[in-house]
Amino acid sequence: MDAMDGAAPVTTAVRWPGRAAGLALACHPGPVVAVTALACALAAGVGLSPGRFALVGAAVLAGQLSVGWCNDAYDAGRDARSGRRGKPVANGVVSVRTVWGAAAVAGVLCVPLSLACGLLAGTVHLAAVAAAWLYNLRLKATVLSWLPYAVGFAALPSLVALAAPGAPWPRWWTVAAGALLGVAAHLGDTLPDIGADRAAGIRGLPHRLGATGTRLLLPVPLLGATAVLVLGPPGPVGAGALAVLGLAGAVALVGPVLGRWWRKAALAGAVAVAAADLALLLVSGAALT
Repeated sequence: MDAMDGAAPVTTAVRWPGRAAGLALACHPGPVVAVTALACALAAGVGLSPGRFALVGAAVLAGQLSVGWCNDAYDAGRDARSGRRGKPVANGVVSVRTVWGAAAVAGVLCVPLSLACGLLAGTVHLAAVAAAWLYNLRLKATVLSWLPYAVGFAALPSLVALAAPGAPWPRWWTVAAGALLGVAAHLGDTLPDIGADRAAGIRGLPHRLGATGTRLLLPVPLLGATAVLVLGPPGPVGAGALAVLGLAGAVALVGPVLGRWWRKAALAGAVAVAAADLALLLVSGAALT
């Protein structure tokens, strides 16, 4: 619950199966699954041992769960006032205290799981989780709202590389591409809710830019991430990589134009480019180190 808002979410009598489902939904399962799956895919790409692979996946899962539950618990008052649907804490399906407790448990578990991946790897991951909590509690409503996303996505290839035997440093282009994809993820995730968020008093970077400005900016970090992934590694550039770079460039030009008629055009194109960028990262997984 947002303690600064002074508004409490609706409270209703809900049986345990409903509360359990509400708790699961409150963790933001889509991003939790997506980020954990990406980390596991990168870990598989660099050939981590089964034990280290499991540790990386468990650490990222615990961190993402803590961040998702923290987000819904802290925003419960604001969500209740604005009448947002699909928010089990604000709708009274599960209590704020329960979700805060779940966030705390997941956060505590994240510490030993992260450090078990290696001191450097664990420190990097815990810094990213801390940045995500800072986003929920403070930076979400500031011009620096993009920064925790950049830190979090840059930390994924860093965590995987540093968890490998010998803790090798990650290649710079994987970290840079991750950071740029993080900025794009923030812009794309916020875009559909800019109007409602602004009405609730949130003033992050996308809200200051407005829907039009965010649509225009969204392709820029995507194109930058693609260019870094294509041109950063040494050696000749393959035809497939050039095709992805061309796709990103097309989105940068066409997305904002189509956005005048289809509100989600820029976001849909950005998702397609992000998927292609992630495929480039996975295909070159061995190059992370």
